[in-house]
Amino acid sequence: MNVTLLSVGDELLVGQVVNTNAAWLGDYLAGLGMIPTRTVVVGDSVDRMTDELKAAFTSSDVVIVTGGLGPTHDDVTRDAVAGFFGVELQLQERWFQLIARRFERRGMSVPERNRIQAMIPQGMEVLPNADGTAPGFWKSWETATGPKALAVLPGVPEEMKIMMREQVAPRLAPLSKKPVHQITIRTTGIGESHLQELLEPVLGRLPDAVSVAYLPSPFGVRLRITERALEGETGQLAERLAAEITRLASVYVYGRGDDTLEKVVGDLLKARGETVAVAESCTGGAVGSLLTDVPGASAYVLGGVIAYCNSVKEDLLSVDEEVLLRQGAVSESVAVRMAEHVRDRTGASYGLSTTGILGPTGGTREKPVGTIWIACAGGGETVTMRLRLGKERLKNKQRVVAATLDLLRRRLVEGSVGDG
Repeated sequence: MNVTLLSVGDELLVGQVVNTNAAWLGDYLAGLGMIPTRTVVVGDSVDRMTDELKAAFTSSDVVIVTGGLGPTHDDVTRDAVAGFFGVELQLQERWFQLIARRFERRGMSVPERNRIQAMIPQGMEVLPNADGTAPGFWKSWETATGPKALAVLPGVPEEMKIMMREQVAPRLAPLSKKPVHQITIRTTGIGESHLQELLEPVLGRLPDAVSVAYLPSPFGVRLRITERALEGETGQLAERLAAEITRLASVYVYGRGDDTLEKVVGDLLKARGETVAVAESCTGGAVGSLLTDVPGASAYVLGGVIAYCNSVKEDLLSVDEEVLLRQGAVSESVAVRMAEHVRDRTGASYGLSTTGILGPTGGTREKPVGTIWIACAGGGETVTMRLRLGKERLKNKQRVVAATLDLLRRRLVEGSVGDG
């Protein structure tokens, strides 16, 4: 089933806002077995939007529009959709009352301009918006070549995502021409090319019905297995392949589906009744931030120290001045002391530490940009790892965070890792 994504807004065209909606939708739809074939950005113009809708339905079965459903004069998506189908806009009084009550709860009267948000093209099904004032709408119909569908959603990312998951996805499922079964395996600590070499014994002989996509990021590589039914049921080939990949990739696999590294680590700590504290230099609190993004993290995260400057390393983490002078802040010895002292100071089961040169400047011949030391103290020993990264500061920070959490994960799972 071919899908076109149509993102609406002048702000997207001129770069004032990054089009994260299209990126998220592409990934989400691929997970449903509906890989978009076109992504289009169009400005706030009824004529241009109408032209793009005509082009989209010429080549696609499904079109998903995001944006242009606000209450201001430049929000013209409703008008364009109504014009495309040759229908009028109709006031949905029930929805307007919901908008009014939303304003009343905030102690405000509803602006008359918001009435436009309750105007829906005739013949379209309203998609309620639980988090905003702009509802979406949906229409599906049959053609000589098969089913067609249009989903129109707000441009606010969080509103769009909820409505896509809860309302659009269930409506799309019956339209799929071929059953699709997908499995996502999440790995970390291994690059895309090395992972491919490791998996060559199974991925080099895939049946026609199965494909595997590599989806790399600073946090690791996701492997998306897609099995399309040639006839009858689907899923068995994908499940067998997932089991083989998990066996071959071994410790590099940390989860499946929507699993995140921080949640997996948290679940392991909770299951063992253990806790963690962090001492961060180069990551500036990013490790602790990610750990505490998980609801219920207070059960296993005790606290942390951002020791960005040497005096803080000395005063709060008891790192010897002599070690800092002799070996430098970016060294295995400092990483070890940071991890051990934050563990001892907080009483945590494990202490994590990061210290390094994120770049793009600050490196030396002996310690070039991208030189990082991380450590994990606990379970009777302290394990360390040296990372050699590139010069992109933010990407380096993400990779250090992922490597630090994975160091703890593997410590919890297998007992000991590191290169000393």
